[in-house]
Amino acid sequence: MKGFKKSSLLFASAVLATSLTMAGCGGGNKAASSDSQGKSADTGSGGGGTLIYARGSDSVSLDPQNVTDGESLKVTKNIFDTLVDYKKENTEIVPALATEWKSSPDGKVWTFTLRDGVKFQDGTDFNANAVVFNFERMMDKKNTYHTGGNFDYFPSMFGGFKGEKGAVIKEVKALDPKHVQFTLNVPLAPFLADIAMPCFAIGSPKAIQEEKDKFGQHPVGTGPFKFVSWTANDSIILEKNKDYWLAGAPKLDKLIFKVIPDNTARLTALQSGEIDVMDGLNPSDVQNVQNNKKLQVLYRPSNNIGYLSFNETKKPFDNPKVRKALSMAINKKALVEAFYGGLGEVAKNPMPPSLLGYNNDVKDYDYNPDAAKKLLAEAGFPNGFSIDFWAMPKARPYMPQPQKIAEAIQADFAKIGVKTNIVNMEWATYLKKLENAEHTMALFGWQGDNGDPDNFLYVLLDKDNAKPPAAQNVSMYKNDKLHDLLIKAQTTPDNKVREDLYKQAQVIIHDDAPLVPLVHSKEALAASANVKNFVPHMTGSDKFTDVTIEK
Repeated sequence: MKGFKKSSLLFASAVLATSLTMAGCGGGNKAASSDSQGKSADTGSGGGGTLIYARGSDSVSLDPQNVTDGESLKVTKNIFDTLVDYKKENTEIVPALATEWKSSPDGKVWTFTLRDGVKFQDGTDFNANAVVFNFERMMDKKNTYHTGGNFDYFPSMFGGFKGEKGAVIKEVKALDPKHVQFTLNVPLAPFLADIAMPCFAIGSPKAIQEEKDKFGQHPVGTGPFKFVSWTANDSIILEKNKDYWLAGAPKLDKLIFKVIPDNTARLTALQSGEIDVMDGLNPSDVQNVQNNKKLQVLYRPSNNIGYLSFNETKKPFDNPKVRKALSMAINKKALVEAFYGGLGEVAKNPMPPSLLGYNNDVKDYDYNPDAAKKLLAEAGFPNGFSIDFWAMPKARPYMPQPQKIAEAIQADFAKIGVKTNIVNMEWATYLKKLENAEHTMALFGWQGDNGDPDNFLYVLLDKDNAKPPAAQNVSMYKNDKLHDLLIKAQTTPDNKVREDLYKQAQVIIHDDAPLVPLVHSKEALAASANVKNFVPHMTGSDKFTDVTIEK
């Protein structure tokens, strides 16, 4: 990768600091053994019953390595485990399938000690060979089992597939049944945070070999719940994994993910007792739920960005003046006040303020229709233009009412002579077409996966990820200077250096305006008061290991 200068002494000290911070453990750069989520095993008897979780859309697939959408990952998080995981309350790294890990002084070799006695839900053994099998499946496009999708997340987080320019992971090998080693081409500062993401979960090699590209309909992992059935656009049923490696878990006998597209209809179902938990609570309904003693409001910490993407490969969005004009035409404050009910804040950068390196000195484009018209005229569009405008078909935390938000932006654009035709389609199709760069401009957003700025700026805006048909950078934005900064930030473990690099990156992004950052939101969920120990995670993927229903 460009912009990297090796310094063994720097990495010897910096990797030590990174491991202490991320693993939350003492003892050099080696993580101490404990149970997932950073808590002691609970051997208490309690729990039981069935919990029904209602959401607005169905999953795309239950093969975690082949999806990027939250509706899929919130289910797979409960079927599969990763080598390391996040704490229940934040993105601090804790043991999961691996109990210990250590890195070489230069940060390029990571060795993991695996948990004893873990079995996949089909009865086969979890071991180092299983880890190698899964990562070879993801990273090698020539692998027989590299099927079922595009494995979009792998190149987004690790620079490319095996052998490609920029690829971070060089090799994954089993040292013995209990130890697996990752060798990187270059150090990667957020490496542990990345492999904790649910898209890098470990599936049963036996099941993958048998199902191949159908593994997403017949998932088998090591997680707290086993897959039972999937009725498309209706429900996914999971049952307790009685052989789960974490003693006393899970508490529930069954976990059902139910599709109820309309937010208000979901709330009605909760009030009637048909379901136990719902996401997508309308901000306007929060107070009513709080006033109902039989219900409770739960909040997911803000770790997202809702934005309007301009596809720079499509005219007129190849012109930065057009992109900046439209940025000035949107009344963000009015949008947040109208649709977020106090649970959102106006965004000016494509990453949330809570993350390392957030640049508060960036000055947002002011809402100024007159200035926007003038800039459009300078770009060669004195009378505006007509264009398709893609609107998300389903509510997400960062976009609770996408159709109405699209209509509000449509009205703002009309004031400067830009006429838009709002385009709608089914969710899975929307995702596929965006990643294939078929749109002109589109509402979209991102729920942070791992608490690192790399997960926003590199994934959403680096040229490495502007590659259809699996683009995460759906704006197709390519800037070499930005790329060099982001790669340097990836390969530099010193957080003070990374902070400065990310601040520089946000200035470049703001000046080029490949997208319009609209809002950072705090998602409200509602649940029966009988639901206990459910803590919505900031990554958007919740594990129901500890959750109980009070009888």
